[in-house]
Amino acid sequence: MSNQPEKAFRNTSRTGFLLVRLGFAVVFGAGAMALAGCTEGNGSSGSGATGGTGGAGGDTTTGTGGTGGGGAKVGKVDILVSVDNSRSMADKQQILSLALDDLLSGLASPPCLDANGQFVSQPGGLDVCPEGSSRQYQPVRDIHIGIVSSSLGGHGSDACSADGAGKASNNDRGHLLDRLDPVSGGTVPTYQNKGFLAWDPTQQMSPPGESNPLTLGQHFSDMVLGVGQVGCGYESQLESVYRFLVDPTPYETITLDEKGMAAPQGIDQELLEQRKAFLRPDSMLIVLSLSDENDCSTREHGQFYYSNQQKSGNGSAFRLPRARAVCETNPNDQCCFSCGQNGPKDSNGNNLCAVDPTCKDADGTTLYHDELTDNINLRCFDQKRRFGIDFLYPVERYVDAFTSQTVTDKNGQVVANPIFSDLDPSDGVSTIRDPGLVVFAGLVGVPWQDIARNPGDLKQGFKTAAELAQDNASGQNTWDIVLGDPANDVKPLDPFMLESTAARSGVNPVTGTATTAPGGALNPINGSEHTIDEQDDLQYVCTIPITQPYDCSSGSFASCDCQDPQNDSPLCENNPATGTPTLQVRAKAYPGLRQLSFLKGLGDQAVVGSICASQITDPTQGDYAYRPVVASLLARVKSRLE
Repeated sequence: MSNQPEKAFRNTSRTGFLLVRLGFAVVFGAGAMALAGCTEGNGSSGSGATGGTGGAGGDTTTGTGGTGGGGAKVGKVDILVSVDNSRSMADKQQILSLALDDLLSGLASPPCLDANGQFVSQPGGLDVCPEGSSRQYQPVRDIHIGIVSSSLGGHGSDACSADGAGKASNNDRGHLLDRLDPVSGGTVPTYQNKGFLAWDPTQQMSPPGESNPLTLGQHFSDMVLGVGQVGCGYESQLESVYRFLVDPTPYETITLDEKGMAAPQGIDQELLEQRKAFLRPDSMLIVLSLSDENDCSTREHGQFYYSNQQKSGNGSAFRLPRARAVCETNPNDQCCFSCGQNGPKDSNGNNLCAVDPTCKDADGTTLYHDELTDNINLRCFDQKRRFGIDFLYPVERYVDAFTSQTVTDKNGQVVANPIFSDLDPSDGVSTIRDPGLVVFAGLVGVPWQDIARNPGDLKQGFKTAAELAQDNASGQNTWDIVLGDPANDVKPLDPFMLESTAARSGVNPVTGTATTAPGGALNPINGSEHTIDEQDDLQYVCTIPITQPYDCSSGSFASCDCQDPQNDSPLCENNPATGTPTLQVRAKAYPGLRQLSFLKGLGDQAVVGSICASQITDPTQGDYAYRPVVASLLARVKSRLE
């Protein structure tokens, strides 16, 4: 698992993005056939407040727009891309770059449709449609594109220090990233050196932005690569987006006070200036988040940073106290708390919970976890049950941030939400976006079969928010399958979505696919379960084929998952050079439960996709790479574009 703060990483060759850059230039500038698959195919075009539903058209991906079309239409789009920069993300970052090419092409060069809504062609954004056809919506000629990473440091702990050569990306502070490389440094040219790119083909911005699609594509690819894979292993995917877009008073630094409490200091004015320049009040805001792990956004006050702490004061490994026994069966019980805490009291100061004899040894000493039950790589996993404390910000914090006109700052004051505010009153803009102009697309750890309209054919697209919530004949909906009810400790129905160090058993309720025991024949969802003797990893939710296998026996790729010649991982195959399973042919992902809970809370503002691509070999197909989620995203936003 990638929560190993000092684990080595695999370098990605910059030449691997050459094809991406050229593909961006072709699709974005000339309207190649690749993006035809992201429109309505041979079905009817959506219109009106609902956005409509596209029919299936050959090898195209269809999408349903949802209910975001009831408000004013806009001609500006601000795209924030959130990229997990922990270990194991190199392959997914390259696939993401392809997806962003598709997204930008779809916005800047929408397809030409005939009078019956049928696809005709997709010329460049400034070109005229063939006679008898017209654009599905006006080409977007004003786009901001920024990137943030998942790394926010140790939140007050000793983990993920940004001090030292090559460690700066352990804490990107929620800032926009324009670096070329997290180790060797360098920067990518951005709009007015403000940290983001600006698409401006008609040169209407003041000063003008970028009008050359090849240059824009090259710079974006460089920025994605520059995010890197040497960031903090305690990924703060949700908090980093919140920090940049929403936090009214983002702190400058965080230290520990004399009582050992996390103490945020100052205001990060640089971040506020970046936000002010990037986020226009009258634009459509699109957030696209990519991560192969569950969110670990640690609360930044008190001693919640203990969940990230690595060392004790004497230099030995830091271990957390055990949880009370009731936590194992009911983590929501009021008497579920840490053996190191006193617990709740009544109004008279009396303890509400009886003494738990399992918390102390015969000498009355509080019992702590050991390395096997408290491995630092799994500190973010099942915290309340294991430690008696939820160290993470509640998901509601992020749902409110994308839906509410107000938020609460770190001082407890209710203030205006920056997403629904004019951050620059001098700009002369009087229009403020409504929630329908805020869309969050998540590429997270979930089997694509669970969230697809057709679990046997992703070319038919991902389900919309309404479709995800629709009950089947058994009274179950997709959220029951992939998420369950976390608030009431109800687990997902899909065994592949369970977080576990032990091998799981069960059958996927959508496809009928059974989990496979370690070392068994591979199944089409996660390959198989694998043996985790040291309890330092979780079972995979799904796996992704990689185009270029890694020889993990050579030592060239230090972060390979197949270095152990005795492994039974589904990521590995027999290496002809050694006769052992040290050839890595697949990438991994873990259940993204917190991100899914957040996306469920957003309702129609959410687009849900799987980080495990259906296939990455045939770019002519609608299910190629992350194209299906781009199709869903474009279908969702089109009704609000001019």
